[in-house]
Amino acid sequence: MKKSFPEGFLWGGATAANQYEGGFDKGGKGLSVSDCARAHFGVDVKNYSAHNEVTSKDIEDALKDLNDLVNYPKRHGSDFYNRYKEDIALMAEMGFKVFRLSIAWSRIFPNGDDEFPNEEGLKFYDNVFDECLKYGIEPLVTMSHYEPPLNLVLKYDCWYDRRTIGFFTKFVETICTRYKNKVKYWLTFNEVDSMIRHPYTTGGLIRDRFSGKNFEEVIFQAMHHQFVASALATKICHEIIPDSKVGCMLTKLTYYPYTCKPEDVLEAQQMMRSTYCYSDTQVFGEYPAYLLSRFKNKGINIVKEENDDEIMKKYPVDFVSFSYYMSSCAAKNTDDLDVTAGNTILAVKNPYLKSSDWGWQLDPTGLRISLVDLYDRYRKPLFIVENGLGAKDVLENGTVDDQYRIDYFKDHFKAMYDAIVEDGVELLGYTSWGCIDIVSESTKQMSKRYGFVYVDCDDYGKGTFDRYKKKSFYWYKKVIETNGEYLFESEAL
Repeated sequence: MKKSFPEGFLWGGATAANQYEGGFDKGGKGLSVSDCARAHFGVDVKNYSAHNEVTSKDIEDALKDLNDLVNYPKRHGSDFYNRYKEDIALMAEMGFKVFRLSIAWSRIFPNGDDEFPNEEGLKFYDNVFDECLKYGIEPLVTMSHYEPPLNLVLKYDCWYDRRTIGFFTKFVETICTRYKNKVKYWLTFNEVDSMIRHPYTTGGLIRDRFSGKNFEEVIFQAMHHQFVASALATKICHEIIPDSKVGCMLTKLTYYPYTCKPEDVLEAQQMMRSTYCYSDTQVFGEYPAYLLSRFKNKGINIVKEENDDEIMKKYPVDFVSFSYYMSSCAAKNTDDLDVTAGNTILAVKNPYLKSSDWGWQLDPTGLRISLVDLYDRYRKPLFIVENGLGAKDVLENGTVDDQYRIDYFKDHFKAMYDAIVEDGVELLGYTSWGCIDIVSESTKQMSKRYGFVYVDCDDYGKGTFDRYKKKSFYWYKKVIETNGEYLFESEAL
């Protein structure tokens, strides 16, 4: 019997408007937090997470020169705004069944609190979705992916202010109504757990604006507002688009105990809980007891309105999506242990795993473990919406020989297959991250490339932005064409 993935499995790729779209000042778009996120050139991969925090002074500096596309590379992205037809045609050539993208909130409501939406922004996404549907590609749309309007930060302190719930639900109602016949699959907040690691990017929170307050409490208050907003977004989406499916999205940080010492096992368990607490809340519709204990023990007080708990309980998500790139180790005592970089984290290095150019440890078995853990925990369909290898690609003779990327995907796809067939996991689909090269979130680099398509642009924004198919482009096309059978053929690369 030939091995293949389930019928209807959604193969595709993923991007985010703030890293891919560009056109930050086109079509009536307002500034987002990401348009003011500065690149840090020459930062060691083990230290770049220390640059996640943004100050009021950083924002002031960013606004001084809006023509600065070198230090603020997300302003140009990969120029999808002007090249969406070309890019979607490339995705169609690969055979994509699904394309995950985000709608830039500030392209629809430039200031976030506008009375009326920006028609030119709405029309842009009409065109994008029409182009996808022309090729039979299902859009999977993230409502908020690291791009709150900057005005909400400066005027309201963004998600810390409860009024942002209303601004967001107005945005959600607008896009669901506009695209009700074009988009079925939705995600509310990208990596909702990430606010604890980079509060500015996810929540629009700037520490120096909360002088005298417990900033951890500020973060969790903003998180509470996002939980309520996510539940309301699910409600709105279901009412406007009855057959829609709405998912949460978390950073799947997978930790192994560094040793079998009980203290290390406990540390790994605690670190896993520090991620699960966010998806637990969105799936089960209530705060888990261990998170409430954390609030109590740390003296964190979350201000709620009367119906918040009822809203969260009544409108949980339909499926669970997540990003997975690597695994890490956890130890009670990390003295003298090697530390390596990860997805917006630093963690103890696993001596049994190889690392990418950026120090991320490559672990396909960890993907299977993650799928099993999540499915056992939630009993809801899963969707891998980010995964891939960031590498230093070299363009030669109009292509990139990225066999290393093919090897990475082959191992991870086989782990997915085993999770489905051997472990009974219900997996809806898979979208590789940065399927066409984009500006990296963590390092703000173009040279950290994930795509099947090379974009001619360097870290300083220089280049033609022309597209070139990599070796992996043709390999992934074959995988999709055979619904995974090609992975198990002896002649597969």
